[in-house]
Amino acid sequence: MARGASAAVVAPHPLATAAGLGILRAGGTAVDAAIATNAVLAVVAGYACGLGGDAFWLAWDEEAGRQVGLNGSGRAGSRAEAAALRASGLAELPARGPLTVTVPGAVRSWGDAHSRFGSLPPASLLAPAIELAGEGFPADDAWRLAVERAAAVFAADLGPAAAGWHAVYRPAGRPWRPGERVRLPALASTIERLASAGWDDFYSGDIGRRQAAALEAAGTPVTAADLAAHASSWTEPLGIDYRGTRVTAHPPNSCGLVALQILSILARMEAPAAAEFLPGDGGATAGPDVDWVHAGIEATKLALADRDRWLADPDRVPVPVERLLDPAYLDELASRIVPGRAATPPPAALPPGGGTVWLGVVDRAGNAVSLVQSNFGGFGSGIVDPATGIGYQNRGTYFRLEPGHPNALAPGKRTLHTLMPGMLFRDGRPWIVLGSMGGDAQPAIHAQVVSALVDGGVDVASAVAAPRWFPEPVAPYAPPDQVRIEPRFRAGVLPGLAARGHRLEVVTPFDSGLGHCHAIELVDGGPAGGGTLAAATDPRSAGLPATW
Repeated sequence: MARGASAAVVAPHPLATAAGLGILRAGGTAVDAAIATNAVLAVVAGYACGLGGDAFWLAWDEEAGRQVGLNGSGRAGSRAEAAALRASGLAELPARGPLTVTVPGAVRSWGDAHSRFGSLPPASLLAPAIELAGEGFPADDAWRLAVERAAAVFAADLGPAAAGWHAVYRPAGRPWRPGERVRLPALASTIERLASAGWDDFYSGDIGRRQAAALEAAGTPVTAADLAAHASSWTEPLGIDYRGTRVTAHPPNSCGLVALQILSILARMEAPAAAEFLPGDGGATAGPDVDWVHAGIEATKLALADRDRWLADPDRVPVPVERLLDPAYLDELASRIVPGRAATPPPAALPPGGGTVWLGVVDRAGNAVSLVQSNFGGFGSGIVDPATGIGYQNRGTYFRLEPGHPNALAPGKRTLHTLMPGMLFRDGRPWIVLGSMGGDAQPAIHAQVVSALVDGGVDVASAVAAPRWFPEPVAPYAPPDQVRIEPRFRAGVLPGLAARGHRLEVVTPFDSGLGHCHAIELVDGGPAGGGTLAAATDPRSAGLPATW
């Protein structure tokens, strides 16, 4: 854990953290630093995020004394027609390839956030990313493994259609050596153009025209008009009270609602004693007792079922947020949980996937940002334009082809999104900025970390390092009744879960498949209140917290 008095950055890569901290020391705002950090991650962690992906923001405006949300998710292209795909013989969208590409929304969100809350020019914010893409960065283990994993997937799923990806990310036709310098010159040129021409160029300028040509050639449903018309949405965050702490999240189409449901169900139960959340010998965390883990797993199953049934683009489909967070309905959900028996949930309606980064920033004025950005499935669709270096997300695979489904594919529609930034408030002010990656597991991760912070009273480093679980399908579209779980829980928890009927997949300690969560605590109100900051990144990641 890093402590500082003026500002803090947490990110899942040390070079990204360094970029964000440099912007803060140069006088930039939290939004400035978030953009710089995200841009570097788009270079050095292109296996999880990038210019061709989406983003969701929560931002605390210290001067106005309010929190706002920003939806930077893209929409289906105007050529996306479910009926035509069904007529071609498809029952569902593929996991990769051109049909899964949606309009990339992240860069538009950078521009919108910057115009409202930024202070330094785009050229300053993007300079670290330009340097790292052009001059190179060392291939770390995460990069090397992600590239080889993607190469195998794309060879099997896409064949020649992934030639652009291979040219950009595996140019020597072999695995990267540890520490080998990775250069992405086309991406460097694109970001440099963005820095000089401005954010709009990505959608309606030179970069936009080049993207449109590449997307059409690849056979995606996205057109030049779709790019030019894309807009972000400013939103009002959702929030609940969890034992005196206000927990906020981004509204639909984000999965923030799912995390709030899980916590609301748990709030109706008695939490374990705070001592159970404290780190054990050697810094390992024993975690809560078997009853609390069982309750969390069952609450997650219930919330995921509601997600699959209701969550979609609220501009196209009514999402009953008020009813899903209604106290009487939550009472009813909580009553379904049998203390001694695992329930069999309905089959999952969505395919598995995940490839995401979360970052957090607090500046010396007390402004804060919680930002999550993603390609969805690792390197996304596998469609990469070698001329611009932009790789495109496969978020469209989440759309359904069944007529009448809330998440049914339609031109210009946003899909349900796993991405969910978060913040916690006490006495009306930000207390903790937090979020995670982990695909469908994000709401459960969020609930477990919030419980450790609130019920256990542990520090942010202990909370993000605590052992985790997540119920998931054993196969696509199966019920999420297999529990991926770390073995670091106190004695008796895993056997107790098995005795209740939970099917366990015990993974290695600090398994990356259980997500990466990072957090910043504003101690005694943080810089704006004369307090300090504490920052921590997940030991499952290569992340780095930094403060000054």
